[in-house]
Amino acid sequence: MTPAAHIAAAIEILDLILAGEHAEASLNRWGRFNRFAGSGDRNAIRDLVFAALRQKSSLTKRTKDISGRSWIIALLQKQEVNFDKYFGVSKYSPTKITKVELDLLPLKNEYDIYDIPSWLWPKWKASLGKKANDVANSLKERANIFLRVNITKGTRKDALQALEKEGIISNLHPTVSTALVVNKGYRKIKNSRAYGSGLVELQDASSQASVLQLSMDQSGPILDFCAGGGGKSLALSAFLNQPIFAYDINFERMKDLPKRARRSSADIRIIESEDLKNLYYGLVFCDAPCSGSGTWRRDPEGKWSLTLKEYKNLLSVQANILNTASKLVKSYGTLLYATCSILEDENETQIKKFLKNSNEWIFQEDKLFIPNELGDGFYYSILKKKIKKPN
Repeated sequence: MTPAAHIAAAIEILDLILAGEHAEASLNRWGRFNRFAGSGDRNAIRDLVFAALRQKSSLTKRTKDISGRSWIIALLQKQEVNFDKYFGVSKYSPTKITKVELDLLPLKNEYDIYDIPSWLWPKWKASLGKKANDVANSLKERANIFLRVNITKGTRKDALQALEKEGIISNLHPTVSTALVVNKGYRKIKNSRAYGSGLVELQDASSQASVLQLSMDQSGPILDFCAGGGGKSLALSAFLNQPIFAYDINFERMKDLPKRARRSSADIRIIESEDLKNLYYGLVFCDAPCSGSGTWRRDPEGKWSLTLKEYKNLLSVQANILNTASKLVKSYGTLLYATCSILEDENETQIKKFLKNSNEWIFQEDKLFIPNELGDGFYYSILKKKIKKPN
């Protein structure tokens, strides 16, 4: 396929999204009906669609009609593309562009300029202060790809060399001692020997950093509460060199964890709700459900689908999870609360409310990572239990 054909395909997919279909479903549908397209073509089309989604408001609010075509035209005009090279050049390209289509409207609202939902913009500014505009702009860009090196299987230099042999070029992350920043060949990772052998895992650097803040002499047992796909379980296992109990209220989310654990040679013990009653834990790592605002570069659709009602419900869920997880920690144990959000309501405010309602805990430290070239947005807070739990 030619670049012009990629644009035509992206227009078709964006029309499906505007009609109410999810982005991934739209991309998959297009792929099923266009099996001639190779992996490189599908990746190029996906990149166009996600670039458009990251800037949905600032692009679609400038067009006189809302369609996949006008959306793409606004995107390409912002990129200063020569339209004559891509429009009206073949039967597989979009039809020739008109002067009217290039006449875009000015943006009136600050939240449209920065591509944040209107209901969220006041909370966004309150949370991030002077950084609000810059952080919003950073979410319009594509995120870097990061790998976590499994230190039980090799060093970062071992991983760099193994990956380079397969055309995957990376650099050492400057601040996270287990992380690599992938510069080239990232689409080869899952088929690489380094990945297949468990030497590396795909994991954001900020997420890795939260695990590395823990003391290595943690008293067990250790629980990954809200384990999901198990990325934190694997990181905890490698860093602490201890068995990790993994739990998620949605058991199906952990279905791939046994396979991932075998690949990484990690001792991960999946438990169910009834098992939680039988043991207290020296460390509970609680990566709570959240808005995902720190990862909207990777999931731009999540930014636009989140509603105020859903956000308020998330805050309630987080408070309940934090309270439940805290009751599983044994005397003098540690609780780490984390989210991939950069919003104060989900982070510092939750911790302050929790500590206000309990005299059993001592605040140790917290940190907010802003999304940038070194990682996604992420927050963690470490709390220490200070009284004995009755037997």
